[in-house]
Amino acid sequence: MTTYLLAGGGTAGHVNPLLATADELRRRDPEAEIIVVGTAAGLEARLVPARGYELVTIPKLPFPRRPNRAAVSFGPRLSKVISDLKKLIVERHVDVVVGFGGYAAAPAYLAARRAKVPLVIHEANAKPGLANRLGARFTPFVAVAFRGTSLPHAYFAGMPLRREIEQLDVAAARAEAYEFFDLEPGRPTLLVTGGSLGAEKVNTTVFSSVAGILAAGYQVLHIVGDRSTLVDPEIAGYRMVRYCDRMELALAVADFAVSRAGAATVSELAALGVPAVLVPYAVGNGEQRFNARDIVAAGGAVLVADAEFTPEWVASSLVPLLSDRSLVERMAAAAASAGVRNGSARTVDLITEALS
Repeated sequence: MTTYLLAGGGTAGHVNPLLATADELRRRDPEAEIIVVGTAAGLEARLVPARGYELVTIPKLPFPRRPNRAAVSFGPRLSKVISDLKKLIVERHVDVVVGFGGYAAAPAYLAARRAKVPLVIHEANAKPGLANRLGARFTPFVAVAFRGTSLPHAYFAGMPLRREIEQLDVAAARAEAYEFFDLEPGRPTLLVTGGSLGAEKVNTTVFSSVAGILAAGYQVLHIVGDRSTLVDPEIAGYRMVRYCDRMELALAVADFAVSRAGAATVSELAALGVPAVLVPYAVGNGEQRFNARDIVAAGGAVLVADAEFTPEWVASSLVPLLSDRSLVERMAAAAASAGVRNGSARTVDLITEALS
């Protein structure tokens, strides 16, 4: 029996590819033992046990950015976590450690190195995080979700996506999606989504521009997020949703999308061939702009800075684009050329190679 230790978490960007990879490992080997290392504060604390996997938690140890009391204690605390994880690797006979970045990843990489077990890394963002930049120095088995990611030994695996996305039959799912969201069958649909974090600009701009979008012949499925204060105007052709737990149906019905450029979102749009206007989140280290690079270069998406995404831009650029159905079809084909629908399998293939 093979034992896998998967490390990562904190945000959905780390947890979701971890879970998709775990699911593919279990699909190939139902007898495999899968242990996930994360923190009690991240999304993994809820999502990992809910998916049926064992979760081992470690303290959250942010790397100190300046000299202070936390910096003084960081070394001994990190050493303790590494020792504990090495003990876990040895006692549970772990065959390979697979890391996805985040607070739990770096200690697991160092523990794998001490225990002399194979290490595989998956980097979900085009601009790699600190943990994976460290871990990539210790292993030749480095999977990346985007082709231009700058890491040693980078192998383009694509993004491990939920099987609901990877196995989605778009044509078959459309009829269900029209009914599920109460949309008009056959009418072109613009999907707007930015999630609950950082989507206010996307939400308010599209909300103010609905009339022009409807006039272009589209209907709008607008996922505004739990935090939005927008009030549904309840007009024909416009559907507002606070939260969507059937994103595969939302993507199946989308002829075009307006979205943030999170790694998973960009990967799902490309995998399913959904052309888009991408509005990168303007806060952070700028990784969303880099995530959009492949699909934009292929011609499957248009990149618009957050400050420039205004009702005026929608009227002058987005509405004419949507009205050009031939251009939208070409963009859809270009988006599909930039994506992969078997990122989970390709990542597990690399894990298998590391084991051998």
